[in-house]
Amino acid sequence: MGARHGLRRGHAASACPFIAFAAAAAVLLALPGLAAGDTHYYTFNVRMTNVTRLCVTKSIPTVNGQFPGPKLTAREGDRLVVKVHNHINYNVSFHWHGVRQLRNGWADGPSYITQCPIQGGQSYVYDFTVTGQRGTLWWHAHFSWLRVHLYGPLVILPKRAEGYPFPRPYKEVPILFELAGEWFNADTEAVINQALQTGGGPNVSDAYTFNGLPGPTYNCSARDTYNLKVKPGRTYMLRLINSALNDELFFGIANHTLTVVEADASYVKPFTVQTLVISPGQAMNVLLTTAPSPASPAYAMAISPYTNTQGTFDNTTAAAVLEYAPMPAAAARSLPLPALPLYNDTGAVTNFSRNFRSLASAQYPAAVPLAVDRHLLFTVGLGTDPCPSNQTCQGPNGTKFAASINNNSFFRPRTALLEAHYQRRYGGVLLANFPTTPPRPFNYTGTPPNTTFVQHGTRVVPLKFNTSVELVLQGTSIQGAESHPLHLHGYNFFVVGQGFGNFDPVNDPPKYNLADPVERNTISVPTAGWVALRFLADNPGVWLMHCHFDVHLSWGLSMAWLVNDGPLPNQKMLPPPSDLPKC
Repeated sequence: MGARHGLRRGHAASACPFIAFAAAAAVLLALPGLAAGDTHYYTFNVRMTNVTRLCVTKSIPTVNGQFPGPKLTAREGDRLVVKVHNHINYNVSFHWHGVRQLRNGWADGPSYITQCPIQGGQSYVYDFTVTGQRGTLWWHAHFSWLRVHLYGPLVILPKRAEGYPFPRPYKEVPILFELAGEWFNADTEAVINQALQTGGGPNVSDAYTFNGLPGPTYNCSARDTYNLKVKPGRTYMLRLINSALNDELFFGIANHTLTVVEADASYVKPFTVQTLVISPGQAMNVLLTTAPSPASPAYAMAISPYTNTQGTFDNTTAAAVLEYAPMPAAAARSLPLPALPLYNDTGAVTNFSRNFRSLASAQYPAAVPLAVDRHLLFTVGLGTDPCPSNQTCQGPNGTKFAASINNNSFFRPRTALLEAHYQRRYGGVLLANFPTTPPRPFNYTGTPPNTTFVQHGTRVVPLKFNTSVELVLQGTSIQGAESHPLHLHGYNFFVVGQGFGNFDPVNDPPKYNLADPVERNTISVPTAGWVALRFLADNPGVWLMHCHFDVHLSWGLSMAWLVNDGPLPNQKMLPPPSDLPKC
């Protein structure tokens, strides 16, 4: 990690300008000025900007006036220095989703976990180095629901001499999907605030989008269509990111196949599909080989939701255009859509997910812990809170919706947990007694218990440095079984097993894949099922783990790991920066 200087000593804001990622593709491996070990300076000015979609104009928070936000590009081993100026009335912070932030939780970004948020009129510098990672990640706001508009891609190229472990593509194109709710005609902060007040589910979005554009399947949107221009007989790498708030998404391109080569900035054994599914928070690199003699000048790309929720959701389809030759904008409406699975097709999701395997090569080994120090079982799902006596609530049976891990619904602290840990001032801030097994065992995927009320608290699981952890995430059927995309900050993990029903601690572990399990930072707990993860706690700090459905995060579906320092100097947290925001 380089010293925190640069912008605070009057260096130029950036010799590496922002690049609008919805623009034409660039041959990224040939980008100039990106030698390994370089430092890249960026400035984020967070301002309100008028944006029009679906014939509705509204003022939304943006970075540098762009929606979606700017692309950041670096190589493995590079340092990024991002100075954020908050010019809006909301508090804000930024998370660099998937970056390990080794010993440097101060740059991780989740509000009240690793930092107090950046208040209006204030600034903060995120200074971090990308170590041992290459591929597609992304950045987004990590306060309330602001990430619906504040997000963008983070492209990490291999070291210059390394290249890719697959044939070099002709071009690379970042494509960001937005969720059911990614474009709301309403103010999203008002949407979630109303839901938290009434206890009911929030209103859903008005459209899904490709790179911020809803496309021709929606009224008053034909001109707001993303077009990907391609040449016949070429191979393109699409960098796919699901930036949705609350929806997993199916994706396909009519009459084309896709070869998956990377997931969450970790290479995988290539596999080819017609349809893929990607959860909020996940990133994926896929190779698209275009037809040598296309029968049509253009083909439709489409996204649609996957969900088993018992509540309402945005059951629409967004489309974009794969364009071999120019065509009138109006013609996009008549392009046949790819055949995507039904919204509740868990079988299709399972068949796709089973394909993921790490390369497990000499150059890219699968360093999964074989011996385990700590075994933990976390139930993940919904629950309820009682309705206050002075109001009427719109949740199940007159209660308020809640969500929890092991029946603990996370309570936002009054100050940042990382700062409290660094200062060893825990009183009144956190408790180190997060339950590591369900406090009341029941038939998790069967009939729910009579009592579904959750407990509330700011609790963490403390870990000694270098502890090897096996964590089983068990879905529940409380308020309906559905999948939950869980994201772990500060770490990657290996997905060693998964299945449906209740985890069997005797019969399921012998079936684990310990040879080439996929390495990820975000994984969906299967609907009415479980997933087993392993990781080595070698990164000291306080690290959030949460559902990447923002509605569930708002209801409390999160917890934190407190990883203590190791004995050696390079195993200890770095000191906090001088401009760390105050609460």
